[in-house]
Amino acid sequence: MQAPAVRPDAESNRGIVSALLAALLFGVSTPFAKLLLSDAAPLTLAGLLYAGSGIGLSIWIALRPREGPRSPWSPGMMGWLAGAILAGGVLAPALLMSGLRQIPAASASLLLNLEAVFTALLAWFVFHENFDRRVLLGLCAIVLGGAVLAWPTRLALGGGAAWIAGACACWAIDNNLTRKVSSGDPMVIAALKGLIAGAVNLAMSAYFGLPWPAPGHLAAAGVLGLLGYGMSLSLFVLALRHLGAARTGAYFSTAPFIGALVSLLVFRQAPHWPLLLAAALMGLGVWLHLTETHAHLHTHPPLRHAHSHRHDAHHRHDHDFEWDGREPHHHEHTHEPLTHAHPHFPDIHHRHEH
Repeated sequence: MQAPAVRPDAESNRGIVSALLAALLFGVSTPFAKLLLSDAAPLTLAGLLYAGSGIGLSIWIALRPREGPRSPWSPGMMGWLAGAILAGGVLAPALLMSGLRQIPAASASLLLNLEAVFTALLAWFVFHENFDRRVLLGLCAIVLGGAVLAWPTRLALGGGAAWIAGACACWAIDNNLTRKVSSGDPMVIAALKGLIAGAVNLAMSAYFGLPWPAPGHLAAAGVLGLLGYGMSLSLFVLALRHLGAARTGAYFSTAPFIGALVSLLVFRQAPHWPLLLAAALMGLGVWLHLTETHAHLHTHPPLRHAHSHRHDAHHRHDHDFEWDGREPHHHEHTHEPLTHAHPHFPDIHHRHEH
């Protein structure tokens, strides 16, 4: 089937907005999480934040109106999600805590920039997402901005550096595996991750006999987890659907800058030159990504899946149920073979070879 060229609509930019909002929520949560560390161990707080995310999103899911008939997840999708939860929710926090025991947190913050690098490398060379020089330079500028932000704290490594790098590798695997299920409900994915990761981290905290925060801080951690982890992760999954793993990871890498900026306001600190330089580098990287244009004639093979969608150029189908005309809506649908050309990202409909 040959179709005329189409122009990207507002849906094409939804992933960019979602990724930046995810970074904003997570970045803002960081300085407030630091305040809660006054009477809680890092592992305990991580478990509470994850648990707050999972419980809060589960309540939200139960109360929200349905978009339409939903199809059950396939066993393959459940396998990808299980792998993502194991890598990012179970292994990564344990590796991070092991590393933090051996090197200062400031040095760890610099090493955490490796997550974006590992995510992009896996996406490009293992999962075959397309990229060009502009995208590569944008990622480098964003990661370099994060490095500049952490560098003045002095890089003190040691044996813990390998543990931190391992945690970043696990989160990179998590990001790429989650991309495989990003057509699913983002809130359900984030809720499952939060519930399982929260349970594992809190169980580890109890095993090591780590202290818990006071009741007031306990409630605050739950709310912070819902916003900074739950809603942020839901938006992150939505961005994965529209942008792919490498580009989403690059946008999300601006979170440390956002956290540092909020810290200036929360802790009433004066701006310093690394923050200004990091802002310039990250701004350059985001601009390079925002101005990316990738367009060519491509063919969509037959595809059947389910996700929230509007009837745009990629969704011209009939319904086998009574539809009230509302958009977006969610149901299982079939894509017929289609050949056309338009600007696009490596989203769930454009995972083709080049």
